[in-house]
Amino acid sequence: MSKKDAMLREVKVEDAVGMILPHDLTQILPGEFKGRLFRKGHQVTEADIPALLSIGKEHIYAMELQPGYLHEDEAALRMARAIAGDDLNLTEPHEGKVNVKSPIHGLVRIDKTFVDSVNAIDEVVMSTVRGGTVVKEGASLIGTRVIPLIVDEAKVAEVERLAAARRAEGFTLLEVKPFRKLRVGVVTTGSEVYKGRIQDKFGPVVKEKVAQLGSEVVDQRFALDDSEAIVGEIHALLAQGVDLVLVTGGMSVDPDDRTPGAIKQAGARVVSYGTPMLPGSMLMIAYLGDVPIMGLPGCVMHDPYTSFDVLLPRICAGETIVRSDITEMGYGGFYQC
Repeated sequence: MSKKDAMLREVKVEDAVGMILPHDLTQILPGEFKGRLFRKGHQVTEADIPALLSIGKEHIYAMELQPGYLHEDEAALRMARAIAGDDLNLTEPHEGKVNVKSPIHGLVRIDKTFVDSVNAIDEVVMSTVRGGTVVKEGASLIGTRVIPLIVDEAKVAEVERLAAARRAEGFTLLEVKPFRKLRVGVVTTGSEVYKGRIQDKFGPVVKEKVAQLGSEVVDQRFALDDSEAIVGEIHALLAQGVDLVLVTGGMSVDPDDRTPGAIKQAGARVVSYGTPMLPGSMLMIAYLGDVPIMGLPGCVMHDPYTSFDVLLPRICAGETIVRSDITEMGYGGFYQC
């Protein structure tokens, strides 16, 4: 006999409060309704007794939790609380699952090592969005559940122990970083735009992407394909106290493409020229003091998701981009058909 079977017994409905239904109970109202009245796993309450009696259930089979075991709802709730702490929103348990939701619009960070260690425990599930994802207020970040209806409490306690241990080591298991309101300056390069031969297509795209993260382009300046001119416009924006400089165009290896050299010439410390992501492999990220400077390749104008869309939210969330961040973009970074 299984442990679940050992918990199963016939009881009067009045004595079933707090017990768990091992199967669905159906209600039939001739000509009106036929369907599930209570689902498998429902925990009987005092308010359920009249409904149970109305379908002819004076006695029911119910599972009585024994010490050391948890119902799926309580297990999922405890697991969600273990990773979320007190500053994130939890849903009520529903069909054995609890979701952790974001209280703000921001950038989600999740301790993958912790999540992997939880999912190595048999019969428990912790499913998350990817770290580095931009999420809206109210978005679901994590879902927790257990596989059986009744689970050994020791397995959930192990999740809680792992969470406490990671926090004691200084790790943050889950957070949503708010976006700062940055003042952004744009330098649009290209003689064809500067001289009015073609319309600027970069500016509107960049302004929209910046605005979606709560920041603002405060100035857009135009420069010829000339290193000195580009350097001058970068310094002019920095003199205005901008928090981020975006230099658009001129990022390929053609002789007239001066942007990478101009960013270096401006005195910036280059983190990377080139990213292992497609589209967006020609992007440059550098810093002049604490101010990030990004050289944006042409794909930003027409591809919906590029390396720029990966790095911009991180900068707006206050993160400093380092070389290892760029290196990690290659795995899973092939978005080009």
